Amino acid sequence: MSGVEVGLRRQEGLGALYLGIFATIWFSVPAAEQPLHGLLVAGSVAALLTAVAGGVVTARSRGAATGPRDRANDRRYLLIVVAEFALAGLGAAALAVAGWSEYIPVLVCAVVGLHFFPLAPVLGIPLLRHLGVATCAVAVAGLLAGLLTGVSAGVVVGTGAGVLLLGYALRSLLRGVRG
Repeated sequence: MSGVEVGLRRQEGLGALYLGIFATIWFSVPAAEQPLHGLLVAGSVAALLTAVAGGVVTARSRGAATGPRDRANDRRYLLIVVAEFALAGLGAAALAVAGWSEYIPVLVCAVVGLHFFPLAPVLGIPLLRHLGVATCAVAVAGLLAGLLTGVSAGVVVGTGAGVLLLGYALRSLLRGVRG
């Protein structure tokens, strides 16, 4: 297997690892009654297993030379993630102060969706833009559900974001395993 193939396998493993972890977190957001609660737990377990498998793929790809690190790209990645956490944290604090805590998951989901757009070129994964669009759509659906219906915004956003991230994590895992 060439260094490029190992590098791609490692990148896909990392994708499965990170997205699986975040899918697990999103599945834990909603407080839901049965049968949805059981489905959320099953989704969380599937996401966690996907993350573990992604970690194994990553670890097995670790030893091969994948070329020098791109420090400028690493800085861009770090700036995007720091901006994401800052925006989500400040926005969540503002919503809490305003008495709109139930919409914090909507804001965080929108910020997560938006952060996929600048990450796509940094990571060299154009498909992240599609994930960004879908994640932002879930945030909008959660907002509308919370404002216009009796359905909790957190249930819509937690379930939707969890499903999207799990699906993408599984896609990454399968690509990483196939190498």
